Amino acid sequence: MTRPPNSHRGETSVTVGHKTFVLRPSFENLVAAEEELGPLFALVERASEGALTLREMGALVWHCMSPDDRPERDAIGQALLEMGLIAATKPVRAILSQVLQGRE
Repeated sequence: MTRPPNSHRGETSVTVGHKTFVLRPSFENLVAAEEELGPLFALVERASEGALTLREMGALVWHCMSPDDRPERDAIGQALLEMGLIAATKPVRAILSQVLQGRE
């Protein structure tokens, strides 16, 4: 990671392998995630019901990474599994909170 995440921009981070990546829920990134996963509000609803899948979590994280240096999707899924689902929900929750609340 070249810089720490900027919480004022809604950014968070996740470590994949031995590298930490900034996750930025920009409009473009979220539109790309929505094209793959369906409406973000439905994703938020599934998350609130505990019905978010590992695939959905990995896809959301992947789309919020910079396309310049993001790892393969399988590596993200593996990293989320290694973190454990409770820890893996932290960056996902940060992204979804940004979707619902916007920037301060």
